[in-house]
Amino acid sequence: MAIIGIAIGVAAVVGLGMVTDNLSKSTENALTAGAGDFSVIAATGPNNGGGPPGGMGGDQVINQTKVTEISKITGVGSAVGVLRTSVDLSNSTNTTTNSTSGPSNFRSMTSIIGIDSSSISMDDIVVTNGTVYSNNNEVIIGKTAAQEMNKTVGDNISISNNTFKITGIYETGNFMDDRGIVMSLDSLQSLTNKTGEVSLIIVKANNGTDATSLATKIQNNYPNELTTSTSLSGMDRMNNGLDVINSGSWAVSLLAMLVGGIIVIITMLKAVAERTREIGVLRAVGWTQKRIIAMIMGESIVLSFIAIFVGLVIGVGIVELLSTTNILRGIMPAFSIFLFLKGIGVALLLGILGGIYPAYRASRLSPTEALRYE
Repeated sequence: MAIIGIAIGVAAVVGLGMVTDNLSKSTENALTAGAGDFSVIAATGPNNGGGPPGGMGGDQVINQTKVTEISKITGVGSAVGVLRTSVDLSNSTNTTTNSTSGPSNFRSMTSIIGIDSSSISMDDIVVTNGTVYSNNNEVIIGKTAAQEMNKTVGDNISISNNTFKITGIYETGNFMDDRGIVMSLDSLQSLTNKTGEVSLIIVKANNGTDATSLATKIQNNYPNELTTSTSLSGMDRMNNGLDVINSGSWAVSLLAMLVGGIIVIITMLKAVAERTREIGVLRAVGWTQKRIIAMIMGESIVLSFIAIFVGLVIGVGIVELLSTTNILRGIMPAFSIFLFLKGIGVALLLGILGGIYPAYRASRLSPTEALRYE
């Protein structure tokens, strides 16, 4: 019974640890899955500083060769060039203009984004209906733009006297981009006579690489030429949210330890109560209080070692079972050496702390009262 009690405590700590220790990373992966971490833009021009991924960027363009250069920097997972412009589709000629149209014609301008079809997720573009474009004569249209223009999948749309087929409808959560149109980078470069140029480069850091440090590194590699920008302090907000998750994970682990400790104390008290007569006999034949304490504490530690194995099997088994049944959807349980050592430490700690009071209580038993105990 004592082994089962301690094993439940160990299983609670290890099982919850497998989930909570990786909860922060799972959440971060879910929040940033596919999307770029920051954008790289030209450091000069009227809009110095440019915009974030999903933003319009500045008037200045970047040579497309910089995309390849940045992708080779240590810590960069992927980099993709994006060209942005805007066009007045109500105009019969659909003349394209730069990305900073004046406020007088803001409502009539439609954002046009050029990006490789395989990289649209880097710009937070999600196709909700239809498919992404597969050639230079196809486009996808934002949900808001489709509603305003009464367009749907399969329709044609004219842009700068060129006809494109709409293959899908997308959403980004960004008002301006959802009023826009996305096409291949080659198509937009051809329409705007900007072959080999991009407005910005969206960068995603490798797993384990700090995006803020990477952004600073890239900026330092191209002084007075390129600068970087995160999305509306989104990185800071995400980091604050992950800090809260980490605090919650620690709270859950501590709660599991508290529950495990209570289980151990109750179990050991019950074990001592069941052996009251035995302890009375030992006291009657001359065992000292210190020897009784050492016996109970030793047994508690031995039981803890046995419970380590049982608890690990129970804890890991339950978590793996929940994981395979998709109950822990979106969370990636992780078992590490640190968690293994943590389980051992918790078991020994609970065994020692849980055995102190029962051992002390056993040592205080009067031999005559213990022998009369039924």
